[in-house]
Amino acid sequence: MTLRCVLVVLALAGATFAGPEVTELKVDVVSVPEGCSVKSKHGDMLTMHYTGTLDDGHKFDSSYDRDQPFTFQIGVGQVIKGWDQGLLDMCVGEKRKLTIPSSLGYGERGAGNVIPPHATLHFDVELINIGDSPPTTNVFKEIDSDKDNMLSREEVSDYLKKQMVPADGAEMSEDIKQMLESHDKLVEEIFQHEDKDKNGFISHEEFSGPKHDEL
Repeated sequence: MTLRCVLVVLALAGATFAGPEVTELKVDVVSVPEGCSVKSKHGDMLTMHYTGTLDDGHKFDSSYDRDQPFTFQIGVGQVIKGWDQGLLDMCVGEKRKLTIPSSLGYGERGAGNVIPPHATLHFDVELINIGDSPPTTNVFKEIDSDKDNMLSREEVSDYLKKQMVPADGAEMSEDIKQMLESHDKLVEEIFQHEDKDKNGFISHEEFSGPKHDEL
């Protein structure tokens, strides 16, 4: 399981822990192929190659290094808001540079030991494919193992661990190891954002991640 998959899981908690400072997303188009007839829109399945860096140039993740592009549905909260906004109206084969303020990334809390608080994120992205829209994954239902329509800390913790641990005995990356070390902190960050009535559980109504309207 890649770091990007883990960051997608964290994005289910409102896609950021936004601080009071709000700055604009910057989108620089690097190249556009000739004859673009179809552009990305809300709800499409996008397959991307990307490299993510911080202001100091530190690379925190790259699909190019693994030669494995990343696929997600745009506009439904599966990724950070900077991606949901910055990858619209994009052609297959187009390359962009995204400069994402912390308010559209991982906000005042960051993401474990990988993304520091208030971090501006820089992404070099390339759109590989635009696919049809599948049914939205009901992440709430996947986390709610006891089916009581309430998410406990234990359920969120177990779900995160399943996303982080590599399958088939694959070697765990250093980034994932760092995320596991700060696992308890990540759970608390999610609950601080999602548990709006502070009763120790996240209800279906409170949950801001992908979910079906029906239970």
